[in-house]
Amino acid sequence: MRFEPTDVQRALREEVRSFASEEVAPIAAECDRSGEFPEDVLANLSELGLTGLTLPEEYGGEGAGLVELVIAIEELSAAMMPAASALALHLGVATVVERFGTDEQRDELLADMASYDTVGALGYSEDDAGSDKSHMETTAERDGDEWVIDGHKRWVTNFFGADYVLTYAKTGPEADAPNDVSAFLVPTEAFEVDHVWDTLGARALKSPRVTLSNVRIPDDRRVGDVGSAAVDRGTVYNGVNVPARAVGIARAALEETIEYTADREQFDRPIGEFQGVRWRVAELARDVDAARLLTLRAADLADRGRDARRELAMAKIDATETAVDVTNEALQLHGGVGYTASRDVERYLRDARLLTIAGGPNELHRDSLGDAVYGGGN
Repeated sequence: MRFEPTDVQRALREEVRSFASEEVAPIAAECDRSGEFPEDVLANLSELGLTGLTLPEEYGGEGAGLVELVIAIEELSAAMMPAASALALHLGVATVVERFGTDEQRDELLADMASYDTVGALGYSEDDAGSDKSHMETTAERDGDEWVIDGHKRWVTNFFGADYVLTYAKTGPEADAPNDVSAFLVPTEAFEVDHVWDTLGARALKSPRVTLSNVRIPDDRRVGDVGSAAVDRGTVYNGVNVPARAVGIARAALEETIEYTADREQFDRPIGEFQGVRWRVAELARDVDAARLLTLRAADLADRGRDARRELAMAKIDATETAVDVTNEALQLHGGVGYTASRDVERYLRDARLLTIAGGPNELHRDSLGDAVYGGGN
């Protein structure tokens, strides 16, 4: 077993790292302060093939796997986590269309999604339907060749730059649960923005609450069979993007801490020469490497067609909690200056805190991991 990227994967990493450091990192702090997302960043990522990274080549994509996705997302997240989030959410919607859409939907949408001329957002969670989607209130009722959709969605990441929201709605009686939910591609202009939250972190990418009132959608905008759209948070698809984001943030915090502690002098020598500091930073490096390996393992198993739910749960829990711990410790090692906006570590900590909740809270993934372990997982 080798733990080395292929030449193609290594080239991808270097290309994305160069772009992220030159084009994204210099604007990340200002985007965080202003709360404005740089749409041109994602447009430029399309020139690198990243907005179609995991889509088939026949639709203009790169045909890459989840390992490549993890590599790209880590590099982008190390510069600006919200940019990585936007890319991952867009690819996630495109992947649903590619896997479950009709031939007509694939032909119409995927090439433009690969080039980022058509942008996807996800509408799944609701006020009372977080981890427990059985309380979903959004409904879609059939009326001839159309569906009439009423309800709301919140945490609709990418909404303000999107063309379509992949919207989940109940299309059957509760007695049919969980097979009572269907997915629809709803144009963003059909929604009304109800509320835009001011958040602790990930401030550049807004995830508003939006509503639908008597919106008519043709049946050819339904993705997948009626009643087939219940989502299992334990499946992979591109779910490894969340721990990959966490690894990127943690790595960035680690690298800045190494640089800072090597330069910062107290008592006539760099603080990085004190054993207590060296051991703490070494432990952070160990934790970041472990999180990366768990994430790559989940992606690699999924790419090889294996059931990776156990490994994904481990990666999600470990990487996101590592990101919180590493960024918090990085801030501490920076001292007072780490608590100011003159350094990026405070932004890393705020951004990292989202990831134990995003993609399903870690408590839910602990349940999934427990089920896999007791159910005779790998």
